[in-house]
Amino acid sequence: MKRICRYLVLLLSLLCAMSLAAEDTNNENGTPSKTQLSLADLRAFTDVFNQVRANFVEEVDDHTLMNAAIRGMLSELDPHSSYMEADEFRELDNDSRGRYSGIGVEVSIQDRRINVVAVMQDGAASRAGVVAGDVITSINRKPVGRQNLQSAINNLRGEAGSEVQVSFKHQNGEVSEHTLVRDYVRVASVFSRPVDVDYGYFQVTHFTRQSAAELQEQVEYMLDRHDGPLKGIVLDLRNNPGGVLNSAVTMADGFIEGGLIVYTRGRSETQLRYSAHPGQWLKDTPMVVLVNRSSASASEVLAGALQDHGRALIVGERTFGKGSVQSVLNLRNGSGIRLTTSRYYTPSGRSIQAEGIHPDVEIPAVKIVEKKANSRKREADLERHLDGEPENNTEVIVSDVNAADDYAMYQALILLKGASLLAR
Repeated sequence: MKRICRYLVLLLSLLCAMSLAAEDTNNENGTPSKTQLSLADLRAFTDVFNQVRANFVEEVDDHTLMNAAIRGMLSELDPHSSYMEADEFRELDNDSRGRYSGIGVEVSIQDRRINVVAVMQDGAASRAGVVAGDVITSINRKPVGRQNLQSAINNLRGEAGSEVQVSFKHQNGEVSEHTLVRDYVRVASVFSRPVDVDYGYFQVTHFTRQSAAELQEQVEYMLDRHDGPLKGIVLDLRNNPGGVLNSAVTMADGFIEGGLIVYTRGRSETQLRYSAHPGQWLKDTPMVVLVNRSSASASEVLAGALQDHGRALIVGERTFGKGSVQSVLNLRNGSGIRLTTSRYYTPSGRSIQAEGIHPDVEIPAVKIVEKKANSRKREADLERHLDGEPENNTEVIVSDVNAADDYAMYQALILLKGASLLAR
């Protein structure tokens, strides 16, 4: 405790010296700049620090108080700046890599049980013979029923190489216990499927360092399996909170031939400016991008670039409006900070911050309920009606996508098919 106090006194003395030196830097009126700390400010901080240490209802160590002060300083700046201790900093790095350290299972909570929904190939659980449908009964020999289930699930994660004891109840009723070694598990961020034979659907749930490569791989895979070019694609960015900016930039580069993708402006002289290179993944293929109010950050950068270049039709709701750039800065003790340092701007100079991307075709988030069949008759239902003379070249737009299940996706396909008909 005495060592920490001496350290704090030394730190305070240094800050005081900096403050007194800064008072020599006056503004035009000869008064100290308001951006500099005064000696009274520093005294107020130490007074509060000592009052909390001495009088808070429970004893709090100085390290905890200092971390709280740092967190408070950053959280007061804006909603996205924050302090991360060493373990949080490592977790952020894993998220950006599209991975986490665990036993390699996907689980769900149902009827106060933790059910194994899927088992990752080559993960620790897979090697132990765990299969989908098994139930986790205990973690580190603590019965699951006696724990908070979400906390129990969190205990499955940990540092790569560490061990965890997990018991599983199998579908035949037998229970087995395994000591599993946690390892990195890859988390996919791009999903795709063919729709209505000639159209491709690609969903990006978040942006990791591998997302652009995942998307390109799935585009090429779909083209290899399809007889001829695709008639159109839907890129689904709904509920995508963002992530690694470089992946969003690479995706935009893959869809446009050239020109500016995004740039930033802030107080620092070092600002970002990204431009596209020649070559496209799906040149001249009509494209719709689905967005909603939860599409944020890097997903807004991608949507804004495609919109400004006229490469895609943006469909859905106005996006979240997170147009600020967070720089991740590591500190000497292994911790780090996430600090807002600039703002994003689309190629045309639009600021995304608090404004978002306005869709070209606005489709609100609605739930379609099928109406009961109307009892009113058509001409063809009437007795003695004249026979029609149908056109042999009439083409009706139909879709495997049900409007009641996904109305925005249903409308996106109608737009693509309508554009295809008009282009003939």
